[in-house]
Amino acid sequence: MGGSREGRALPGTALLALALLAQPVMAQGVPGTGSDYGGVGLIEMRNARFRPDGTLEAGTALRHQRRFWYLNFQALPFLETTFRLTERLDGTTGHGMTTDRAVDLKLRLWEEDDWRPALAVGLQDAAGTGIYAGEYVVASKRFGPLDLSFGMGWGRLGTGGDLRNPLSMSSETFLDRRRQVGQGGTPGFRNWFRGREAAFFGGVEYSLPVLPTPWGEVEGLRAKLEWSGDALRDERGGYPARGSGLRGEAASRLNLGLQWQPNPHVDAGVHFLHGTDLLLRLSLRLDPNNPPEFPRPAPPPMAPRPAAGDPAGLAGALRAAGFHPLGVEIAGTEARIGVEGGRYATLAQVAGRVARAVQPHLPPEVEMLRVEWHRAGMPIASLVLLRQAMEAAATGRGSAEEMVATSTLQPVAAAHFPGQGPVLDWGMAPRLALKLGDPRVNVGWQAGLGAGVRLGLGDGFALAGSLAQAVAGNLDRASPSDSRLPHVRSDVARYAQEGKTSIPTLYAERLWTPAPDVFARVTAGLLEPMFTGVQGEVLWRPVDRPFALGLDLGWVVQREFRGRLAVRNYSVTTGHASLYADLPVWNLYGVLRAGRYLAGDWGGTIELGRRFDSGIEVGAFATFTNIPYSRFGEGSFDKGIFLRIPLQLLGPQTASRAEAVIRPVVRDGGQRLAVDNPLWEVVRDGRMEALGRGFREVLR
Repeated sequence: MGGSREGRALPGTALLALALLAQPVMAQGVPGTGSDYGGVGLIEMRNARFRPDGTLEAGTALRHQRRFWYLNFQALPFLETTFRLTERLDGTTGHGMTTDRAVDLKLRLWEEDDWRPALAVGLQDAAGTGIYAGEYVVASKRFGPLDLSFGMGWGRLGTGGDLRNPLSMSSETFLDRRRQVGQGGTPGFRNWFRGREAAFFGGVEYSLPVLPTPWGEVEGLRAKLEWSGDALRDERGGYPARGSGLRGEAASRLNLGLQWQPNPHVDAGVHFLHGTDLLLRLSLRLDPNNPPEFPRPAPPPMAPRPAAGDPAGLAGALRAAGFHPLGVEIAGTEARIGVEGGRYATLAQVAGRVARAVQPHLPPEVEMLRVEWHRAGMPIASLVLLRQAMEAAATGRGSAEEMVATSTLQPVAAAHFPGQGPVLDWGMAPRLALKLGDPRVNVGWQAGLGAGVRLGLGDGFALAGSLAQAVAGNLDRASPSDSRLPHVRSDVARYAQEGKTSIPTLYAERLWTPAPDVFARVTAGLLEPMFTGVQGEVLWRPVDRPFALGLDLGWVVQREFRGRLAVRNYSVTTGHASLYADLPVWNLYGVLRAGRYLAGDWGGTIELGRRFDSGIEVGAFATFTNIPYSRFGEGSFDKGIFLRIPLQLLGPQTASRAEAVIRPVVRDGGQRLAVDNPLWEVVRDGRMEALGRGFREVLR
């Protein structure tokens, strides 16, 4: 046992006894609240509660000598994931500030019922430097407005040292917990649930009644009381064994706080920790299944079928609907209609808007509409609609389900329309570059504006380019690269310093379909901000299958830091074989890649993402190559998370989306080219899976 020092008696034990003696009731639908470390919990400790499936949460917690910034994702109904960036006291020197990155996981083992509490197991700092690394098992049970939790922690969560590690009864190896901070980023599974000591923790969360104030009633208040398993106030000495004189001991393990959730999107709190520190917490939440959405303009009404058609007016009607018409061919009872781009994100909505636009101009005998949707000059979908089913659905005599059920999505083949002319597209958008955890600038960023233009020449040929102007940021003050590999990505600070006005891309390319459901691309020129060269790609994407296979190969030369036309003395041949697959549950998809990366390293990438019906995507990736962790440098291997949000959720009718990729650290191993128009991103929305997922859009 851990001895008899003051404070060793546990309020959590009394809480557990109360839970066992109290009359159980059904679990109430009271939402969980966020902890100081980002995930759902009490104050410092996690409980067995979870956010609704898919919830995204981003926020901060500020206290003396520590600032936490976190992104939380309820990745599956039973799996909570948290990425956290921490500015904290330097635990080695005991003074000054340093940065720390961590990934937390919490898994629900079972849900609460009338008598049984919810039970969860979790890993804190499962793949980080290990400063905050700890494991726990926790149970939670609701009794009306009270939510009680009790658990046991190891590692950092066991520094309270209430008892000898109970797992050591099965093997003495569980007493050995090695402190190998190193470069961080590697899973510490050899330390999980290990260490000489463990600690109990527990707490209660109480839903306060509505509070009347002079400004109106306040609801959503929750009071918290917690006995922490963490007995440290800071990380001096890296929290070595008790008695060394280096531990940053906390004055108390008792924490209390008040949290407020006024609506489903905001979680704010004030907490008093360890008898000494005040902490302020704020987070914002988003449900990707039901995101806030600006009202969209209603689609035009479906016109009655005309007595006589006017094919000459078809092209103008398609332009008025926001498409570039490629051609219209009418043969008997079928009309073949080719359109490029458009401001609609899904195949169903494209087909519905095309059908409404051409209805007044089609001859009455036409009963089938073959809508051929092109992106980047290449056909990606060929959908045959029954005109009568569309008319019935649009006028309330049918439904979107019936319309899609009677449609046929056919394999895509080369599509040619006579007299097809050039297509000019251009646009402007904000640009943001990030670098996290830099010793000089914890969050390095550079914001700017970008303008791009693309001239489609027909038959898939195009010329494209862009200009960028940095406006603000501190990324140019980030630390210089210390990489032992070719600096294919880690010189991001130099590119920010010298390339404030740059040419990110300038290239010629062709995209085409050499065979049914086979797509190809060749691109040559300034491919991306850091590399120029040539790359080719081919993709087989069966329209009605849950997978696709791709192969890309390129030879590239590194561009100079100003982002103009000059190059540096580094070139490499790079390429990958890729497998894309829809998974059968929770709208998950996976991507596997294997090949050669920009630094000349060989290996593979695994990507796992989840695409919600709203179009929001969240996922993570990791790349492992033949570069040893010690040579790779900080982070040990390339990994990160990504978030993609359709811009039409913010109001404008557009097929564009905002995308953010967050890496804990930018290094050179495991890096791929970032070209425009990768084939999978161009053609993925032309598949049966995408049509079925977005079928309701056919009437919007």
